[in-house]
Amino acid sequence: MPRALVTGAAGFLGSHLSDYLLDRGYSVVGMDNLLTGDLANIQHLTGRDFVFVKHDVTNYINLPGPVDLIFHFASPASPIDYLRVPIQTLKVGSLGTHNALGLAKAKNARFLIASTSEVYGDPLVHPQREDYWGNVNPVGPRGVYDEAKRFSEAMTMAYHRFHGVQTRIVRIFNTYGTRMRIEDGRAIPAFLSQALRNEDVTVFGDGSQTRSLCYVSDLVDGIYRLMMSDTPDPVNIGNPSELTIRQLAEHIIALTGSKSRIVSRPLPVDDPRVRQPDITRARTLLGWEPKVQLAEGLARTLDYFRAKLGL
Repeated sequence: MPRALVTGAAGFLGSHLSDYLLDRGYSVVGMDNLLTGDLANIQHLTGRDFVFVKHDVTNYINLPGPVDLIFHFASPASPIDYLRVPIQTLKVGSLGTHNALGLAKAKNARFLIASTSEVYGDPLVHPQREDYWGNVNPVGPRGVYDEAKRFSEAMTMAYHRFHGVQTRIVRIFNTYGTRMRIEDGRAIPAFLSQALRNEDVTVFGDGSQTRSLCYVSDLVDGIYRLMMSDTPDPVNIGNPSELTIRQLAEHIIALTGSKSRIVSRPLPVDDPRVRQPDITRARTLLGWEPKVQLAEGLARTLDYFRAKLGL
């Protein structure tokens, strides 16, 4: 039975990835320090071939036995989190990536780093292709996350080139689905929880900034395909269907039948104005593209949030 390590396994993406791997016959070790993760996300894995290890990957990782695949997903990912714990965010992108890559080298394991569309910053190229180097403010408040991920990509490629480690880099665009935290701070959790409570739905700026939203099951399938491929170059995984934040808010208010109204708040510093992946590389190299339509994905997510809120 092949064995996989998922760091950040108690998080939104890490828990779904653990599900996916177990369903495909892997033995999974989930590692998390629970800084932003939640054991409730992996509680349902009890009794399956899943072992949880509470550990901070910025410290040396000791994992006895063979390891075939390492998915490094440990990191705060929401602005509300990485602005609260900026130093930990930088450490997990640097020290944590170094330690996870060191384990991959020692175990002769294939390694995948969860990077992000934020490496493109507030892009001057639209849509964003993998050969675009980005427009990032390294000393702005969002720089702690953006630069941590950019450094982690550089470290990953160094291990690939110098040590011959089989590495993969996925650049994840906006993703949503079940197990997102209610107080996550990102658009869909915020809009859903506000609309379900009939509170004002808060939109930053005039809401004209765009996002491209991929349902989590599609994302995880793309990530696994990338891990199984033979390309060390970065690959965008996301949904190229683009909409404005205001359109998203209006859609969620209509979907929930809410009495909420949209109110504006000041735009955060360095908030990206546009975000849309060019997924030509994913289509060509992985035979992947998203399948879940926004209406279907939001309906699934809505059911989850209703249950979490006890509505």
